[in-house]
Amino acid sequence: MESELSVRDVLTSDYVGVSESDTIREVVRLMREERTSCALVVRGAEPVGIVTEWDVLGLVADDRDAAETTVGDVMTTPVITVGPDRSLTDVATTMARQNIRNVVVETDDGVAGLVTQRDVIAAAGSFQATMTPARSSEPPVDRDRAVVEPGPARAAEESDATLRPNGGDEYTTQGVCEACGSLADALWDANGQLVCADCRTV
Repeated sequence: MESELSVRDVLTSDYVGVSESDTIREVVRLMREERTSCALVVRGAEPVGIVTEWDVLGLVADDRDAAETTVGDVMTTPVITVGPDRSLTDVATTMARQNIRNVVVETDDGVAGLVTQRDVIAAAGSFQATMTPARSSEPPVDRDRAVVEPGPARAAEESDATLRPNGGDEYTTQGVCEACGSLADALWDANGQLVCADCRTV
């Protein structure tokens, strides 16, 4: 079994394609019919932008007419593209750094599809479930303490078993915080939950 998922493993090959001249009302109707959160804006076969539910919300907030406003007026551009063999961890990091929810997957033949934040979260949850060992029934260990609670005879043995080289209780891959649901660069085990740095300090 591979130790890391790639874009190809979660690729959504079906996507809604629209043109810059389409009105936002037409695009919203299409997005609703297809039950998708975004539409890819294409010029011929070239992706030139993306329209998301956030773009539509911005239009409403600015009190603009959806029937008169075109896709070209509100689309997010340029689009971020990745190859199908890129690791999902890299894509999740890119999404977090660029503050985006969708990336376009391109091959030599053109657009292969989209990967959305929802795809990443679902894949991370499924992958984590298959890779995470069953939790021990022993009482939790306070990993922030230098000395493990049981007696001195077992202290060295248990500290070796529970402390990890990258900071004690830090996981090395991105994932979804079980407390707030956000995509985080690193997760910590806190009271049996994998949480982000913000929720860990609460």
